[in-house]
Amino acid sequence: MKMETDGDEVRCLYKNSSLSTQPGLTRSSRHPAIPPDMSPVYVVGMLGILMKVAMPMCAPTEYTIYIERQECNYCVAVNTTICMGFCFSRDSNVKELVGPRFLVQRGCTYQEVEYRTAILPGCPSHADPHFTYPVALSCHCSTCNTHSDECAHKTSNAGMKCSKPVRHLYPDPEENNYIQAYWEQYE
Repeated sequence: MKMETDGDEVRCLYKNSSLSTQPGLTRSSRHPAIPPDMSPVYVVGMLGILMKVAMPMCAPTEYTIYIERQECNYCVAVNTTICMGFCFSRDSNVKELVGPRFLVQRGCTYQEVEYRTAILPGCPSHADPHFTYPVALSCHCSTCNTHSDECAHKTSNAGMKCSKPVRHLYPDPEENNYIQAYWEQYE
């Protein structure tokens, strides 16, 4: 088969036939599944957007911390944000041959963090009712800093259960009066 063009019409020349014209087949409609005005830059851009949506990236994610002190009357559920998501890592199976430059171990960790203090309700006067916890403001992919972050993944569900009645605290201080910013408690 041989393709010939005449203006906007495409003619197909078959070995055993004369020159035939296919109506409706023009230069702009060579492939019916791809619109004629779709440039390669547009296609690559759309694929990039779809990949970003398909792969969960490193971002602040809502999380609930349960705090229970033996001397206080309540278990407190504090809603906060933590860093969670996907970060590119690479671990070579032949690290002895290629060296450490091919070992990239990054995790989703805090870029900006704010510490807030919750005042636990129902604590006696001799007990300290303050509990300070982190709130992730922004996250990024980086190696874990063992001096400031907990780098081990813990899979225990023991911290998610309370033996006392639960009270909820929210990260926005306007929603309740049990939370204050870390710097406000020392003013």
